[in-house]
Amino acid sequence: AQQYDQQKLDSLFSKWGEVYFKCILQNPEDVHFLTRVISISDVKGNELFAYANRKEFNAFLQYNLKFTILPHSGTTLSESELNPYGTQDNLQNIHTWDFYPTYEQYISYMVGFATEYPEICKLDTIGTTIQGRLMLAVKISRNVNQDEAEPQFLYTSSIHGNETTGYILMLHLIDYMLSNYGIDSAVTHMVNTTEILINPLANPDGTYHGGNNSVLGATRFNINGVDLNRNFPDPKTGLPSDPIQTETLAWMAYADMNHFTQSANFHDGVEVFNYPWDTYSKLTADDNWWKFVGREWADTIHKYAPAGYFTFQNNGITNGWQWYEVNGGRQDYMNFFHNCREVTVELSGYFLIPPSLLPNYWNFNYRTFLNYIKEVNYGFHGIVTDTVTNQPVAAKVFITAHDLDNSEVYSRLPTGFYARPIHEGNYNVTFSAPNYFSKTIYNVNVLKRATTVLDVQLRPLTYGLPDNVVNSLIVYPNPSDGKFRIMLPENPVNASGFVQVINTLGAVVYSSVLNIEKGSNTAEIGIPNLPEGFYVIKYNSGNRIYSDKLIIKR
Repeated sequence: AQQYDQQKLDSLFSKWGEVYFKCILQNPEDVHFLTRVISISDVKGNELFAYANRKEFNAFLQYNLKFTILPHSGTTLSESELNPYGTQDNLQNIHTWDFYPTYEQYISYMVGFATEYPEICKLDTIGTTIQGRLMLAVKISRNVNQDEAEPQFLYTSSIHGNETTGYILMLHLIDYMLSNYGIDSAVTHMVNTTEILINPLANPDGTYHGGNNSVLGATRFNINGVDLNRNFPDPKTGLPSDPIQTETLAWMAYADMNHFTQSANFHDGVEVFNYPWDTYSKLTADDNWWKFVGREWADTIHKYAPAGYFTFQNNGITNGWQWYEVNGGRQDYMNFFHNCREVTVELSGYFLIPPSLLPNYWNFNYRTFLNYIKEVNYGFHGIVTDTVTNQPVAAKVFITAHDLDNSEVYSRLPTGFYARPIHEGNYNVTFSAPNYFSKTIYNVNVLKRATTVLDVQLRPLTYGLPDNVVNSLIVYPNPSDGKFRIMLPENPVNASGFVQVINTLGAVVYSSVLNIEKGSNTAEIGIPNLPEGFYVIKYNSGNRIYSDKLIIKR
């Protein structure tokens, strides 16, 4: 085995909890076992770049691969280079974003966004790190305190604490969207039609490993020496080898609380749009859509950036597995377990870039940040409701001969809204939910950069059953002049139901939502213009249907 100064290693691990190194691959296939041993950050030809904690590095040494310890990324720039303005409030730079804030300033800015723009911005706490720092996100939306029938979009950055370009660019994006709402038509439309959530800093313990006043000494791992982007449940390999960390659990709970349609998480080290899968060699159901939006992402950048920027792999885009295998990554977790289109975007070839360059990276990237948010409203979307009550339904939206590996989407309560980003084409879409008949809509046409609205109603399994299996309903007086009461044989589970009156030809001549009196099983109905004749009246409480004959006589 290659020898290395153990005393020097002891010093590195005691200070950072991790070591950055490169090794020479003997075989390209070695990546697939090394990814289970160390935290790979890049593969170029036969050179592999990686991080490891002490346990992981000791395991790596057993493979007898030639390696070189590299300078730790948290020390590549000096304190004066990282903080040319010192640690003052930086108010004069807040709209330029050419600085790395202290941790306290970061918290202040996030609170300030919500305070200054309360009608369209709300602060969320995702969780608290092991060292007690806050993991924050802002929600930007027209009716920010309501859960609306809109797609939900997420940007998140710096799950690797030493990869900070996205950290500042996301603060800049929040500032840009809030200050341009009502001024810029494109931004205004996005905010009015989308729930946008932005988390600039997913691993604050790593970013502020050297202390709250500076990003100097930032680490990739969290304080326990764990790579948080290898710490999620994986669709192929299952639970991670390390215990699931506090930060990971917070993210998993936050994903459960929300209904993200589309997302991107930002990294540094190279410049590329890395789309799923990372863990599988097979392709996703939406591989053609991923290539389309990835090409859009990179090509937009190429219009505004200098030659050579964002050209890694296939001129700026790559399938994750084809670059190198990752297990336990957030991207695949969100795609597989939360039916969310999440991508990994590497913004910079350097881990900590000089803050004076941050405005340049903003100019290279902000248009594509906005374009990718627009993409969440393309494809097809709509609202799923109950045919009897018109109430929202939580349903599965599945594309026949297309969806696989959890690529389907779901409508969510309380709105019944769903969104399905997808490549242009014609699709047969099936809507299904427990206790409902499934419905298939054929030849749903989707165009590039366009929205197809597809609202669907599902019929309850109990609707239209023969009278002998429908609960009896008492109507009195009967005959009546159009004003009468109904009495159920029991107090209903739901206070609000749906009533229909059907004539002898089978046509529905009256329908309405009806509220049963509190603590009662009766309700009054008035239909003054109903012609004389014989009718059937049905009342659907949501879980049972009641029926009786009705005679109108004047």
